[in-house]
Parts: sequence; structure tokens; C-alpha cells
Amino acid sequence: MARDIISRYIWLIDTLTRYKKLTRAEINDLWLRSSVTDGKPIPERTFFHYRRAVEENFHIEIKCNRSGEYYIERSDDPQDRLLTNYLLDSYAVNSAVKESLSDTSRVAVEDVPSAREFLPTVLDAIAHNEKLEFTYAGFNRSRHEKEIIFHPYFVKRYKQRWYMVGLKESAGSIRTYALDRVKEMKMLSQAFQMPEGVTHASLFDNVIGVTSSHAPVRVVKLMTDTTQAKYFRALPFHASQTEEIHDSYSIFTFKLKLNYELVHEILSFGNSVKVLQPRELEVMVRNELETTLALYDTAGSIPGRK
Repeated sequence: MARDIISRYIWLIDTLTRYKKLTRAEINDLWLRSSVTDGKPIPERTFFHYRRAVEENFHIEIKCNRSGEYYIERSDDPQDRLLTNYLLDSYAVNSAVKESLSDTSRVAVEDVPSAREFLPTVLDAIAHNEKLEFTYAGFNRSRHEKEIIFHPYFVKRYKQRWYMVGLKESAGSIRTYALDRVKEMKMLSQAFQMPEGVTHASLFDNVIGVTSSHAPVRVVKLMTDTTQAKYFRALPFHASQTEEIHDSYSIFTFKLKLNYELVHEILSFGNSVKVLQPRELEVMVRNELETTLALYDTAGSIPGRK
């Protein structure tokens, strides 16, 4: 039953998104032709409950204009839209898999480490502005760091890993922690004040990955072959992306901060992408390539290996 209700919420959101504005009569007509109907129009009271549930579960407001047309009030915040789309996609995919397949061995998915164990606690702490205490097993530390007091501001998913971003109390600065490296965690009965001006956008709008900094935003130009250009058009590398098309290549321009993740994303494209500017980024990519090539020289062996 719960699955059917969620499917109806998603149907209502999807229908209003596609048709923009619809009267109750038009909604009922489309409802009767849909796969989620029970063969009857939506009662007025039920429709009211669906509107409320959509707002509470998906943070999407369904409004009605003076002409009696219902429409979705879209948020101006790009991050809100991304989150809404993520929630809708997750519900839609989960529902489709459960309803269509009895043999789940024919669906292959990637695991997201620690999402089930620690993500709910972090989200609860964010919702109530409460501090967290946890132990962290960082890759660059020989021992676990214990009793970290943390003010969780945001969560962010990147490359199948969940991260929490916030203030580390002892350092007095913003840090990012991967949830799959957390060993134990608890909420404290201590509130924190969310600082003014600190938003997800202020930290990550011009960043690839999860490493934010106070570095200046740079104009980054990447030259791609025609095949890679198609991938960038289908799935933009960054929201600031613009393209200059040529016969045998394209030049994509971005506004980004230079960081470790940006370098490694560029390297992941192999010889289909070349850095044109800035010079600092070109040097960073070149240094990574030279360091990697040195591993394959006869004199360049990995420490500890014979």
C-alpha cells in the first residue's frame, strides 16, 4: 500500500511537471488513463492530502492560480532542484525495480558505503542543528581520531560516497569527512548555531568534488575531441559549462577552483581532453602524469615491493 501511495505522489509531480498547468478536471482525465489509478477520479479530499504529502516528502509546492489551474512552484535554488530530482529518481527507480522484477540478480547496482549506518544520524543532526561526536579512521592517519566534536552543515554525495561538511570544533574550521571512514557516531544534546552566509553554494558552487577552499575561482578551458564533447553535452562537467564548437574539436569553458579532484577528473578522460588554461592547472595535470609514468620506469618502484 505504501508503495502505491508513493507511486501516486510521483505520478502527480511528473504529470504537473510535463503539462505545466492543469485544472482538476484535466488532472482527473489523465489520472483515469494512468497506471496508478483505481478506476475512479481523485476525490477532492484525497487530492488535498496528496498535495500536502508531496510538499512534506519532496519539498515541492503545488499551487493553484485564479483560473483554477494547478502548477508546481519551482525553487530558484539549483541545489533544491537537484535534491528534488534525486529524490524523485530514487523513488521512481526503486518502485520500478520492485514492481517489474522478481529476479533481482538481473539488476546490478553499486554499493554506497555507510549510507545506511550513519547517514540517517547525520541528517537528523542537520535537521535539529545538533552537534555530533564521532571517531574517524582517516587514510592519512596511523591511528583513529577519537571524540571529534562536529557541527554538521551539509551532506554531499560524490563518486558513490557520502560526505558530511561542517565545523570541526577543535580546529575552528570547516572540514569534510567521508561517512565510510566513520567508526562510531552519536548525537550530542548540544545545539549549534548555523553561521550566516555559509551555504552549500558558497562552499561548492565552483568546486569539482568535495574539497572546498578559499582559492580564487579561475577560468578553466578544456579542449575535447568530438566524441567526448557529446558526453559533456549530455552530462555537463560543471554547471558553469559553455562550449565553443569547431570542426574536429570543442573548447569547453568553466569557472572553477583548482583542486585535487579536478585534476583527477581530467586525467580520467585520458587523451580525449587537454587543458588549455590556466597554466597552473596544466602543470598540475602534467606533474600527475609524470609521477605516474615514473612508477613504470625500472628505477621507479613502489616502496615495499620487490
